[in-house]
Amino acid sequence: MARQADGAVVVQYGDTIVLGTAVFAKEPKAGVDFFPLTCNYQEKHYAAGRIPGSFKRREGQPGERETLISRLIDRPIRPLFAKGFKNETQVVVQVLQYDGVNDSDVAAVVAASAALALSGVPFLGPIAGARVGYIDGTLVLNPTVAERATSQLDLMLAGTEEAVLMVESEASELPEDVMLEAVMFGHERFQKVIKAI
Repeated sequence: MARQADGAVVVQYGDTIVLGTAVFAKEPKAGVDFFPLTCNYQEKHYAAGRIPGSFKRREGQPGERETLISRLIDRPIRPLFAKGFKNETQVVVQVLQYDGVNDSDVAAVVAASAALALSGVPFLGPIAGARVGYIDGTLVLNPTVAERATSQLDLMLAGTEEAVLMVESEASELPEDVMLEAVMFGHERFQKVIKAI
């Protein structure tokens, strides 16, 4: 799939499937003094088996969730490009299938990282991501959508083999030691993904 991209990866988690692609210009963009990286995460109704019921059947601009997940992908990968690299780079992750059980955001982070690792771009990764929940006093790796409804913690993290680069969480008055343990738990568990990439 996506054979014209510099790197393309299909990631499946449960029955949720995403396609991650990475492309980059072979020459730096003239007159640019910043790194022109674009990260796009796209969900379409067909991935969940739906057809829009409204008169306007085209899906327009990205929704709030798509924008937030695009930022979730951007934050951990942006600092890992070689210093001075100014070539235009695009990372696009598209949801091909959503099973209603396993969320696509963790798979999207992994797909973006794997696509960049294959692309030949000077990326100092790979990275991986994980979601950690806290249900009945136990940490749970990548809880399902139903499990998250009863979880006291919804923590998303991403990082490299050595360090955690991004943490985003919502918690129900949990002590500091549980939060720290959750971060360490997630970082330890996603090492297998990094080794696989």
